Amino acid sequence: MPPKAKQPFDLKAYLAKMGKGKTHAVYGKNHEVFSQGASANAIFYVQKGKIRLTVVSKWGKQVVVAVLGAGDFFGEGCLAGQSLRMATATTASDCSIVRLDRRSAVRILHAEQGFSELLLTYLLSRNIRVEEDLVDQLFNSSEKRLARELLLLAKFGREGKPEPVIPRISETTLAEIAGIPASKVRVLMNKFRKLGLIGDKGGLQIRSSLLSIILQD
Repeated sequence: MPPKAKQPFDLKAYLAKMGKGKTHAVYGKNHEVFSQGASANAIFYVQKGKIRLTVVSKWGKQVVVAVLGAGDFFGEGCLAGQSLRMATATTASDCSIVRLDRRSAVRILHAEQGFSELLLTYLLSRNIRVEEDLVDQLFNSSEKRLARELLLLAKFGREGKPEPVIPRISETTLAEIAGIPASKVRVLMNKFRKLGLIGDKGGLQIRSSLLSIILQD
């Protein structure tokens, strides 16, 4: 008989039965999960909602470096010896978040191969995303960069079902993520609406036809 296919690690089920070292919390929009410069002593997993990561320079300029959603981890720098948070994590919508203290997370990494593989795959995927972002900033037009960020926010091209409707995001935040002026974001968003590529019913609707902007020469 052929060997049975390996079952994927069920993180949701594992977290549900886990006791010591885990905390589950539900937050409303604009709640600060941790702040830049705070002690880095835990890793977080987003079960529901959106998280915004921001960094403030020593001159006081604030920049959004990432917007994360369900299935994403954040705060994992503590596992690599990071003692202080490099960014501030704030909820961009109502969120359900699981917190694993550093000691428990390290123990699980050693004891559960499935968890180790899942986290490693996630971190490698995010590293690829960072590289793609750099190439995007260097070579693509503002229009393509904004379209790509909107599709990523809606999880198009990622495992699982895309989220065609996501919480509304300010033009300023989109500008910071895409690396283009807010005034340009306003013009492009209006263009996308007129073309029927996005909508505003019940949130920000991201339609798959937005891919046409990225694929055009």
